[in-house]
Amino acid sequence: MKRIYLDNAAATPMDPRVLDVMMPYLTTAYGNPSSLHYFGQQARAAVQTARSQVAHCLGVKGEDLVFTSGGTEADNLAILGFLRANFPDGGHLITTAVEHHAVLRTFQALEQKGYDVTYVPVEADGRVTAEAVAQALRDDTVLISVMYANNETGMVQPVDAIGALARQKGIAFHVDAVQAFGYVPIRPLEQGIDMLTVCSHKIYGPKGVGALYIRHGLQVAAEAYGGPQEHRLRAGTENVAAIAGFGKAAELLEAERADRVLAARRLTDAVYERLIKGDARFHLNGRRNHVLPNIIDFSVDGVDSAILLIALDLQGLAVSAGSACEAGAVEASHVLQAMGIEEKWLRSSIRLSVGKENTLDEIKRAVAIIGDAVRKSRGESL
Repeated sequence: MKRIYLDNAAATPMDPRVLDVMMPYLTTAYGNPSSLHYFGQQARAAVQTARSQVAHCLGVKGEDLVFTSGGTEADNLAILGFLRANFPDGGHLITTAVEHHAVLRTFQALEQKGYDVTYVPVEADGRVTAEAVAQALRDDTVLISVMYANNETGMVQPVDAIGALARQKGIAFHVDAVQAFGYVPIRPLEQGIDMLTVCSHKIYGPKGVGALYIRHGLQVAAEAYGGPQEHRLRAGTENVAAIAGFGKAAELLEAERADRVLAARRLTDAVYERLIKGDARFHLNGRRNHVLPNIIDFSVDGVDSAILLIALDLQGLAVSAGSACEAGAVEASHVLQAMGIEEKWLRSSIRLSVGKENTLDEIKRAVAIIGDAVRKSRGESL
C-alpha cells in the first residue's frame, strides 16, 4: 500500500537539505556552544548562523530571537515572561476563543493566579474582528495575544489591524504564528507585533525547536534559571543540530514560499471542488478566503471523526480530526464550538493539510478514499 500523508499542519517531513546541514552537529561537530575551544566555537557559529537565517525570514535582528524547544515553550515564555517582568500582580489580558491550547491553557492558568482574561468571540467563519478586540479593551489591559492563523481551520486573523490597535494603545501584542509561518510573509516590526512565536517542524525542519521574537527593549523574564544562554531567557545547552536545521528550513522557506503557496492552494482547491462543493453531506468549517492555502477543514454528516480517521488510515490515508481524541473519546473542538457550528457537525470534523511533497494524483486518490469511507460509514451503497 502506498500511503498518502495529508497531515502537514501537524508535522512536515524533514527536507533532505535540512538533514544535510544537521548531520555534522550530530556526528563530528559535537562541541558545546558555550565552550571557548574550536569545537565549542564551531557549534556556536552554527547557532548564530541559524539565528540570522530565522531572523532574516522575519525581517528582524538575530539578537531579538530566542531559540526554544518549540512553539509551546515560546508561547509560554512570551505570555508568562512578559507578565513576570512587567505585571506580576495582575492585570487584564485579551485573547480569542479559538487559540491553540498552548495559549488558551496558559491564560486559563493565569486566571487562577488572579489575572482577568477576556476571550474574544469569533465570527461564524472563525475570524475575530479588530472591532471586537477594541471593544474588549479596558484601562488596565496589558497584553493581547491572537494567533496568526488557526491550526484547525486555517483561518487567518486580522493581525495587522489588531497590531495597529495595540500599538496605538501602548499594549503589548503577542502572536502565535506557528501555523502561518510557512505560508504567510511575516514582518513583526511593520505589523505592530511585540512578541511572535514560530517553530521548525511546520516548515520542513526538525521537531523540538522553535523561536520567540521579542521586540528590542521589551522586558521579558526567564522562568528557568541556569546559564546565560539565549540572552539569559532560556538557560541550558542549545540543541545545536536542531537549531541549525531550523535555520536552513527558514532559509529554504524564504526562497520557496511563493511556489509552496501556489502548489498548496491548487491542491486544497481540488479537495473542495472534487469532494465538498455542492455535497450536503459535507460542511466546510471556515471559508475558502482568508484561509491558509494548505489547510481545508470540513465535517461529515452522520460520521464520527475518530471512526472515519481509522477507516482512512486502514486505506493508507493520513489526515487528522479537528477535535482532540483522548482515551478513545472524541471531544468536540473548542474552535468549532466558538464558531457556532451546529451540533451534528461538531464531532465529525476532518482536517486535510497538504505539503510541498503532495501531488494532484495523491489528492485525487485521497478524495476517492474519503468518498468511499464516508459512504460506507453512512451505510450508503458504494
